[in-house]
Amino acid sequence: MRRRAVRGAGITIFSQGVVFVIQVGGAIVLARLLAPSDFGVVTMVTTFSLLLMSFGLNGYTEAVIQREDLNHRLASNLFWINVGVGILFAVAFSAGGSALAKFYNDPRVAHAAVGISLTIFFTNFSVIHLALLKRALLFSVTSANEILAGILSVVVMIPFAWVGYGYWSLVAGAVAKPLFQSTGAFYLCKWMPSLPGRVNGTTGVVNFAMHVYGRFAVNYCDRNMDNLLVGWRFGSDSLGLYKKAYDLFVLPANQLLMPVQEVALSTLSRLDRESSQYRHYFLSGLSILAFIGMAMGAILTLEGRDLIRLLLGPRWDASARIFIFFGPGIGIMLVYQTIGLLHLSLGKADRWFRWVLVEFTVTGLLFLLGLRWGPAGVAAAWTVSFWILFIPAFWYAGKPICFGVAPMLATVWKYVLASLTAAVATVEIVHQMSSLAMAPGISGALSRIVTISLMFLAFYLVAVIILHGGPGELYGFARLALDVLPSARNRTEDFSPRTGEPDSGSGVAANVAIPENVGHRSEEIP
Repeated sequence: MRRRAVRGAGITIFSQGVVFVIQVGGAIVLARLLAPSDFGVVTMVTTFSLLLMSFGLNGYTEAVIQREDLNHRLASNLFWINVGVGILFAVAFSAGGSALAKFYNDPRVAHAAVGISLTIFFTNFSVIHLALLKRALLFSVTSANEILAGILSVVVMIPFAWVGYGYWSLVAGAVAKPLFQSTGAFYLCKWMPSLPGRVNGTTGVVNFAMHVYGRFAVNYCDRNMDNLLVGWRFGSDSLGLYKKAYDLFVLPANQLLMPVQEVALSTLSRLDRESSQYRHYFLSGLSILAFIGMAMGAILTLEGRDLIRLLLGPRWDASARIFIFFGPGIGIMLVYQTIGLLHLSLGKADRWFRWVLVEFTVTGLLFLLGLRWGPAGVAAAWTVSFWILFIPAFWYAGKPICFGVAPMLATVWKYVLASLTAAVATVEIVHQMSSLAMAPGISGALSRIVTISLMFLAFYLVAVIILHGGPGELYGFARLALDVLPSARNRTEDFSPRTGEPDSGSGVAANVAIPENVGHRSEEIP
């Protein structure tokens, strides 16, 4: 199971890396074809639409993966619930576009809302099929589907932007991605739902999903209150600039944490929650995230200005100034986000929901305090919120099994200190190299990025080795990296959700089917 979990994580991280390259390529082109206000208008709309679009993705996906027993009729009920809610939300959002336009005092918002409403329906239409593929541990299949959808959405956006459609090109790309992803999901997962009916367990699954979605909804409002405030107070131009800085801020979480959460949830949910193995798996994963996250946070903070100018062009320099205040929160954000794995793997979605109410209150107050300093003040509020909340968040999440805060702190603090030490040393040396620090143009930015990256990594690895009393931790990470690679001895088989056994077929996701009765988890795993 360890090898399967590591391979699944490796596949999803690799796929996200491919998607990231595609998105960066698209962003480089689009940033030169579109104005910041075009991005700002679409952000004004998606600030609200993404909440409705995520109804099934956040709730029913986890319910299907975490559920100990699942049958065809129950899965069918969940499918029709998602489709019905998707249609209802799409129609309501389209009708509410004029109200959003009045709120932002921008008539373009109403038109964009009509187009974006389609993303809500297409996303909810494929939730159950994608969840069944993930329950079967077919992460390579879902990853390939996401990569293809990402490529096609960029292919749609760039020609629209080239011929001058402005923000409509972004709307077209936003609609294209879930449309292609849903088409791929139905092709790869041949399961077909039956008509809905009364089935034991439906209420329990819906309640679990609603707790997860309720937590997500409150957290989403918390996470997007900044877009709302910046767009309302400073307009679409400022919001477009702020959004690009924010996208770089959440890049490590999107590339590292989000892709492996479902893999980690599938693994942790199959373990005895009171066992030392459960704690070991969780803390090992936390150690990897802290090691990578603290390094990425420091590097992006040091290079953010050059990176944004290099990728997006000089008219986005204001985004670079905003990002300076985001940077110090990147590493701790990665650590903080893992509390969701504790709550969900313990089956405590209700506790997760209650915690996010605390998070919403604290972060919202910090946003209001930072608003007086403009978008940069809101960015600083993000960083402060994660550093304030991460210790009480872990204490509350681990309380049902008496996990404690001490193991988490013992795992994380050395990487925090190593990144801080390496960053200070790098800044001091680069400051002495005046020719490098003042080098103009693209060549100067590239030189600084390469030099700072190599210098920081050298200092960081040395600091990690010293603080851990040797290179043992690095050897452990290297062994995990080898487990990700395919080999004759260590190959992850595809799984059939029928029994949980390795699929004797070709491994193609089209073999996925939901039987009348899928047994208890402990019976599914060989």
